[in-house]
Amino acid sequence: MTRPLIGISCYSERADYWIMRDDDVVLVPRTYVDMVLAAGGVPVLLAPVNGAEEAVDALDGLLLTGGQDVDPARYGQVAGAHTDTPRTGRDAADVAALHRALGRGIPVLGVCRGLQLLNVALGGTLHQHLPDVVGAEVAGAHSAGPGVYAPVPVLTEQGTRAAEILGPGTVTVRCHHHQGVDRVAPGLRVSARAGDVVEALEWSDPAGPSGPSGPDAPWVVGVQSHPERDAEDLRLARALVAAATRARSRAFRPVRLAG
Repeated sequence: MTRPLIGISCYSERADYWIMRDDDVVLVPRTYVDMVLAAGGVPVLLAPVNGAEEAVDALDGLLLTGGQDVDPARYGQVAGAHTDTPRTGRDAADVAALHRALGRGIPVLGVCRGLQLLNVALGGTLHQHLPDVVGAEVAGAHSAGPGVYAPVPVLTEQGTRAAEILGPGTVTVRCHHHQGVDRVAPGLRVSARAGDVVEALEWSDPAGPSGPSGPDAPWVVGVQSHPERDAEDLRLARALVAAATRARSRAFRPVRLAG
């Protein structure tokens, strides 16, 4: 059997490379690519452009990567002082790819921004700046500095995919985020926390004979942490690749979205 194809959402940014300066490029950190390869998948890079979601039909799994803040207009808010300049094109492309994957029963793993986008795309909201909500000291553990992915202890919820993949009880993950989940979207449930900060979400709709965590339940997992920043930790990537392999035989129910 050929290895499963895992789509990886990409950025559109200005960058310097080779002889080019301040060029418009499509990119993604190599750590995501290496993580998928090490877990047994074949990485397929998805450009953040209109129509790219059509490629999802050929994929076995979807990885929504980290990056800039989701546009607050998508959840009915005005951007705060600490919120990134919106990348509306990337937001639109990622949401379209997500909806395509959900509608076809394709497993989805959201990482950091990917978790936040998952929540917003399904009707949830975000805290735009965690220090304003939980205080600077608590929030600082989740964003220790530019490029720093600090270890954070999180508590997984019993009976969830997060507990099955990461382990029961308290586990340590690497985090770098200043935003977080506020209102959880319909169809999702919290599966890990660090105090008052939501650290993981997953599908929870009980529709179907096996319930929210049964063998045919949609495989939709989001984590606030960055597994790609720890080359020794392939738990989430291996779980995604394993789910993607099963999805080839239509093992998971598609998600029926309203509208």
